[in-house]
Amino acid sequence: MKKFVYLFSLFIISSSVCSAQSFQEEEVILPVENGNLGGVIMMPEGKKKQKFPAVLIIQGSGPTDKDGNSAGVSGKNNSLKMLAEALAEQGIASLRFDKRGMGLSQSAGKQEQNLIFDDFVSDAGLWFDYLTKQKRFTKIGIAGHSQGSLIGMLVAQNKPTAVFVSIAGPSLNIGETIMGQLKSNPANPPAIIDEAKNIMDELKKGNKVADIPSYYASLFRPSIQPFMSSWLKYDPQEEFKKLSVPSMVVNGTTDIQVTMDDANRLKSANPDARMIIIDGMNHVLKNAPAERSANIATYSNPDLPLNPDFKLVVTSFFKEHLATSK
Repeated sequence: MKKFVYLFSLFIISSSVCSAQSFQEEEVILPVENGNLGGVIMMPEGKKKQKFPAVLIIQGSGPTDKDGNSAGVSGKNNSLKMLAEALAEQGIASLRFDKRGMGLSQSAGKQEQNLIFDDFVSDAGLWFDYLTKQKRFTKIGIAGHSQGSLIGMLVAQNKPTAVFVSIAGPSLNIGETIMGQLKSNPANPPAIIDEAKNIMDELKKGNKVADIPSYYASLFRPSIQPFMSSWLKYDPQEEFKKLSVPSMVVNGTTDIQVTMDDANRLKSANPDARMIIIDGMNHVLKNAPAERSANIATYSNPDLPLNPDFKLVVTSFFKEHLATSK
């Protein structure tokens, strides 16, 4: 993707109160080839010309916005907005952004058949470049949630990243994940599983598969195949292994989407990384029981705060590695 030399910001200043502190939010617009990408910077309270470290926050898969809310879920959880506020409380700025086709990035949307996984990586890289060009920021870190963990790993490999945190990040290639889900369903006979494997093998080679059985029409529809092929190239464990910057893996014990096995596999791939398991925390970073319906209910409750241990662990790690040397 073309990198634009001329970047600009549209500042819309607003104040929000959190823990008796005022934070400023600034709306930022980046022009791209077919529209604009939009995001929000949250600045800690400070002196006019004071410089701050910053964290790029990358959201998870699907139609998830900059605040961590999915269009597929009724209601909001605001988990990533709360993470930005927690960082601001500790004197750390952050930038969170909407994906192409959503919210502030609506105009940059692409037709499904034209969208690939690498578009998300390139967009996150553009946002990282924006932060590095701002003289008001010192060191820059990355926090990637769920699918954003893999995206963050890829960005961190090629950018001057000071620190990286994987939050509820999957450890398996998306192909392995899908095959594992299909195999775990006792209703799927071996022939059905073999069909999926054959389709996946072709997509991994970059080939299109025209003849898709009706029962796989949604999963492997032609319009999603380019995105799937580009995503299949990456193995989170292999990408995490490449990172040499200070890194941390954070997972919750009641996460029904990403398991403790994922955390352990990522830790094994990069032994120098720190691993923290938060008791009672689910995928949207809130306290939740393991029971599925009650767990999912937290996905649409914006009144639930972040798990306090998660807040402490993540903000402390960023503060430790983003502090400016004296």
